Amino acid sequence: MLCLSIIIPVYNVEDYLSECLDSILLEAYNSLEIILVDNNSTDNSLKICENYAKKHKNIRVFSCKKWGAAAVRNFGVKKAKGRYLWFVDSDDYIERGAIKKLVDTAEEHDSDAVVMSVRRIYEDGHENILTAVNTNEKDWKKRYLMYGFPPFQNLYRKTFWEKYMNFPEGMIHEDMAILSTAILYTEKISFVEDTLYNYRQRQNSVLHQDGWNPHSLDIFKALDVLLEKFKNSGKFDEYYSEIEYFFIWNLLIDSAKDFHGHTAGKEGEKRTRDMMKNLFPNWRNNKYLKKKPLKFRINCLRGYFGLLK
Repeated sequence: MLCLSIIIPVYNVEDYLSECLDSILLEAYNSLEIILVDNNSTDNSLKICENYAKKHKNIRVFSCKKWGAAAVRNFGVKKAKGRYLWFVDSDDYIERGAIKKLVDTAEEHDSDAVVMSVRRIYEDGHENILTAVNTNEKDWKKRYLMYGFPPFQNLYRKTFWEKYMNFPEGMIHEDMAILSTAILYTEKISFVEDTLYNYRQRQNSVLHQDGWNPHSLDIFKALDVLLEKFKNSGKFDEYYSEIEYFFIWNLLIDSAKDFHGHTAGKEGEKRTRDMMKNLFPNWRNNKYLKKKPLKFRINCLRGYFGLLK
């Protein structure tokens, strides 16, 4: 059995795909497959995939006609032959030694997931780091939940993923709906402090677009899925403050920016207020929010009232 399957959704990334694939292939890791799943690209992305597959026997290329990264990643999981899964985005690239470090950590600790630090790279050249959760510290699960790590920030055991995790399809923010729920099903989450992944912040990506994106309203579907999982598990009350902060960040800061200034975004602003009133009527007193700088807390209020640009 192969050790690792790297699943890469591909959609119109001809300018970035080679750098992504080269960063993986430079590892020369023997027990590895790269699963490239094209999602109706209209540029040369599919051709690039096919050319790489001709040269490298550990690359397999598929096409998935269903829309969206969730469907593509679910499709890739079904094709995967590795013990572990890593969801890599096609416009990003990994650091040297990343694969060995992640797999060795998973094997050493019998991990269902391994979380790593990620470098965010912006178009203007500046960078910052999304740090990993130190799973040796007290209350690490609360931090893991609050900050909602993206798919590429974790390596997963395939059997664990297939039993408990599946991306909800037909929406964006699909990762937000399920990835934090891993803490409901396992204690075996390890971490590596090293920054092993480079996350490119592109203005024209699915999540970062100029103009109105009707899928911005998918945030409410995603949060409903997350909420249902915690309520069904009986853990909602235990993690109330952390879930509340998760909603504060994703609705009042992140999505508020997407809604602002758009006629269609008015619906999102109203639904935001309704959701916060119904679920978290005292959100202003959230213990994590109180520790944030005044400017952040003011921005949360602005987001609540649809004033955050």
